[in-house]
Amino acid sequence: MDLDCLDLIGRCGPISPRALARQAGLHPATLTGILDRLERAGWVARERDTADRRAVLIRALPERNAELFRFYSGMNHAMDEICAEYTEAELDLLAGFLRRATGAGRDATAALADD
Repeated sequence: MDLDCLDLIGRCGPISPRALARQAGLHPATLTGILDRLERAGWVARERDTADRRAVLIRALPERNAELFRFYSGMNHAMDEICAEYTEAELDLLAGFLRRATGAGRDATAALADD
């Protein structure tokens, strides 16, 4: 779950802890533990929001990106080999399915958070 949150922060950040918890579908207390671990390990920083000094924003530390990419290099290479076996049309179909499935999951998570 830590890497999932780091990915969300990287894609959506800087982001408030509340918005991140909503995006990740996590209880705020659970998210606090994750953010503490990510901050101690040097992956994220908590900063004051310049628009509202009472608020905190979480941002990923881009200087660690190269290290993160190295962690996934083996999997990225394997995925490149798998994708090379499909035509562009097949990849477009798969990508469309994944976008729709992700959207459905996001919508379901948002509906649960609203309850």
